[in-house]
Amino acid sequence: MRRTACGTMVWAVVLACALVHGKVAADTQDPALDTQMESIKRSLVELKRDLVVLEEDLLFPASTQLAVYLSMDVGEFFALDAVTLKLNGKDVSHYLYTEKQTDALYRGGVQRLYVGNVKQGANRLTAFFTGRGPQGRDYRRAATVEFEKTFEPTYVELKITDSTAKYQPEFVATVSP
Repeated sequence: MRRTACGTMVWAVVLACALVHGKVAADTQDPALDTQMESIKRSLVELKRDLVVLEEDLLFPASTQLAVYLSMDVGEFFALDAVTLKLNGKDVSHYLYTEKQTDALYRGGVQRLYVGNVKQGANRLTAFFTGRGPQGRDYRRAATVEFEKTFEPTYVELKITDSTAKYQPEFVATVSP
């Protein structure tokens, strides 16, 4: 942010000088000065774009934060290898698990998969789970949750549980405001 703020001040000075030179250039009709003016105008458009991006960054404070956590229960029907998160269609995180990490999850550990800011309003989070399912077969499933982002921080828990009735793993996503 500091670099952008300093850059903004420098560009403001350059713009002021350019306006003075522009008036002189208009009076003298010098083609070299006209080229410089066009270059400065292009730079000004780029500066405006950068300022809009900076403004958006400032408009999304910590209260728009989203945190995603993963927990597992039992793990008899599913051996976790990887998790990929997509938020509003964009990949935001990907984790490959070691045996020690999955063992920690089986013993009740909770992993923070993602912390970031999201826009106010409707959002969609999709988690893709890859691993070994029943009978040691490759297994890939997804859990999707749609939520409405308010001014309060939002927490999503992704939970992998065993369904003894179906002899299959279940993937559940729950949101708390």
